[in-house]
Amino acid sequence: MRERKIKILIAKPGLDGHDRGAKIVALALRDAGMEVVYTGLHQQVEEIVRTAIQEAVDIIGLSIMSGAHLTICENLLERMKEEGIESTGVVVGGVIPARDIPKLEQMGIKGVYPGGTPFDVMIEGIKAISSKL
Repeated sequence: MRERKIKILIAKPGLDGHDRGAKIVALALRDAGMEVVYTGLHQQVEEIVRTAIQEAVDIIGLSIMSGAHLTICENLLERMKEEGIESTGVVVGGVIPARDIPKLEQMGIKGVYPGGTPFDVMIEGIKAISSKL
C-alpha cells in the first residue's frame, strides 16, 4: 500500500516581504515527497486559515521574518479553533529567537525551525508531527 503524501501549506503572514527562504523550504519539502501549497507574500491570518480549509492540509507552515511570530501564531491558532481545524498541525520558521521557542510550543505550535535549521531536521520533524495528527 502506498503511503499518503503529507500536504503542507507554506504561508508568509503579514507585511514580511522576504520569501526566498520559504520558497527554498517549499522545494525541499516537495523533493522529500510532500505536497506543498505556497500562498505567496502578505497573507492575512484569515486567508491562511481559509486556504488551509480549502486545500485540506495536514500542516500549516509559517515563514516569519518580521519578529511578529508570537502574535501571528497566537492569532492563527485562535482562528483555527474558531474554524474547527485546531487539529491541523502548525510549524513556524524564520527569525525565531531561542527564548521564544518554549512560548511557541506552549501555545500549541508543533515545530519551530529557526533560520539555519537543516532541511533534514525540518523534514523529519514534519513527518513526525504528521504521524501524530
